[in-house]
Amino acid sequence: MTHSPADQQYREKQAGALQIGDYLFLPGDGPAEQITQIELEHDDFGVPALILVTTLDGGNVRIAIGSSVPVGEATAIPDVADTPLAEVPAPLGEEPALEPDTSDAPDGGTSDGGGAPAEAVPVVVPPLPPVAPTVSRPAGPDPAQLALIPEPTDSPENIVGAAGEAHPGRNGVAVLSERLVKGINTKSGSCLRDLSDLAHDLFIELRDPDRALAVADILNVLPYDGNRDRWMSVERSLALSSFICRELGQTERAAVYDQLLQAPDTVETDPFKARIAAKVRQRGLNEPNLYDKEIFRSIDNGNRDAEREWRLLRLETLLFLRSHGGSNTLGVGELDHRIANELEAVRA
Repeated sequence: MTHSPADQQYREKQAGALQIGDYLFLPGDGPAEQITQIELEHDDFGVPALILVTTLDGGNVRIAIGSSVPVGEATAIPDVADTPLAEVPAPLGEEPALEPDTSDAPDGGTSDGGGAPAEAVPVVVPPLPPVAPTVSRPAGPDPAQLALIPEPTDSPENIVGAAGEAHPGRNGVAVLSERLVKGINTKSGSCLRDLSDLAHDLFIELRDPDRALAVADILNVLPYDGNRDRWMSVERSLALSSFICRELGQTERAAVYDQLLQAPDTVETDPFKARIAAKVRQRGLNEPNLYDKEIFRSIDNGNRDAEREWRLLRLETLLFLRSHGGSNTLGVGELDHRIANELEAVRA
């Protein structure tokens, strides 16, 4: 068997789009090798950085996630001059060519005066293309489920103003409500953050779940627009709303908030990228930052204010995990227990 680059048909493909079953040309002039295993290596920030590819013959190659690589098939042409005719593969669907039996034939029995018989041309049958695995995605809420979120009975500014009037003299709520009643712009990241903070203060500090939900629903109906900074405020609001509804026994409404919170998980349509994102997301759920070191340091220093701020961040993380239905390391029961403990600690 001989191979040369001229015998090999290839095309460029993004390394991030490689799949098991693809034929990859390794560095050098060798033929394409079939990929049997793909692994990902992340950088220190958890972002996929390298693809580790294993081929059928046991070869390994490391590829940067954004590189373009040659893929295809090596159309290896056998040296038919050195191969017995009986061993040359026949075209698909035909019987193998056999050497003619000339034991009883007279000399010079060929019509062309003794020319050699034509040699069969080998046909390389390419393998079937691999089928991309289906990435399961949670279905979004249907209209009947969305109807469980009540329509606002007033303008967003009036809802915020009513919440502030219901709790006069409370500095945090008063400052936020006074700032928001001047005008709510849902395209402003700082405005969305103020709304989310107000909903948290109403529930956590003032124990007013009804007004907290009314304020949170100003955010909860906003669709994911691809801006992660703005979405973080909506995400906090959805996680809080889901927890409040479960506390009030409104489990169906809580499930709607959970599905809305997971909306960004369904936007990626490329199967490979969706699998990458799912792995990164699952690792974040399995290894959340619960600020243990910061909380213990604040306790050791006797800094109650700092401890409370860190516990509030921990509570937000726990609410987010609970809205996802837990993870491989923290189940629903454990999360409910921890959330109750954190609420008691920050409300003390």
